[in-house]
Amino acid sequence: MRIAVTGPTGAIGSDLIRLALSKGHDVVAIARPNSKNISNLPVSDNLKIVFSDVSEYSKISADCNCDIFFHLAWMETFGGKRDDVDVQCDNIRYSLDAVKLAHSWGSKVFVGTGSQAEYGPCSMKLGKDTPTNPESGYGIAKYAAGKLCKLLCSQLGIRFNWARIISVYGDHDADHTLIMYLIKTMLSGNSPKLTSCDQIWDYTYSKDVASALLLIGEKGVDGKSYPIGTGKPRRLKDYISVIRDLIDPSIELEFGAIPYYPHQPMMLCGDISELTEDTGFVPEYEFENGIANVLNFVRNCGLETNSDKHR
Repeated sequence: MRIAVTGPTGAIGSDLIRLALSKGHDVVAIARPNSKNISNLPVSDNLKIVFSDVSEYSKISADCNCDIFFHLAWMETFGGKRDDVDVQCDNIRYSLDAVKLAHSWGSKVFVGTGSQAEYGPCSMKLGKDTPTNPESGYGIAKYAAGKLCKLLCSQLGIRFNWARIISVYGDHDADHTLIMYLIKTMLSGNSPKLTSCDQIWDYTYSKDVASALLLIGEKGVDGKSYPIGTGKPRRLKDYISVIRDLIDPSIELEFGAIPYYPHQPMMLCGDISELTEDTGFVPEYEFENGIANVLNFVRNCGLETNSDKHR
């Protein structure tokens, strides 16, 4: 089998590629030209890299082929740009370009990646019966992209699935994420400045997310949207305490030092029962195991630099 992956150099994309290669699949990675993270990709004779900005997908030639097309690329996923209407509208158009590219490459399956932001503030587990009421520009755009990609896939005869990722951490996390901020701050011997962190959260290791995506590509039911999480939520304070205790139990955690950001959800937990029923997905990693792996990766790569981004 041959898969294609956009957004291949991030935590999820790079783990998805490693997993696919380990199972004997061929992979086409569509990466940004001059990507600073291209070294995140493994070296393999079964991996082909096509360089293209997300805005240029419509210009990529049809000289490749694939069985399953995974679309992970998205511009401006954090900070104020999440509410930039023009940028987020562009993301919708580029997602449709990805569907058209998948069709030109002969793909029979298109798996797009959505977000918990599509649900908006919610006090229940996120699943098939959860209403969608996004508030942020990012969440609205993800929801619209999923609906329009589903329509276009139906018109082109491609099986469609949408994976709403709840909250992820991994070896190749970006510096702006909470997990990397915590790790790098505490490895530098400093105390992280935090919100009250009373949110109920569902963190999933990127290797488990990659496993879920590949199973969705192989076994997903046409038209379905699947939340991806562990289904086992914990208070955000508890996750943070685990990281602190692994690094240095004496570090003070400054809970309540900064306010929550706009559109802050207070409960994020995926109902993965349908995903498990349809594909057989079961998370492999507990947070303690996954975060220990991330810590080892950061230490081995010499990434213990502090960040000034607070969560």
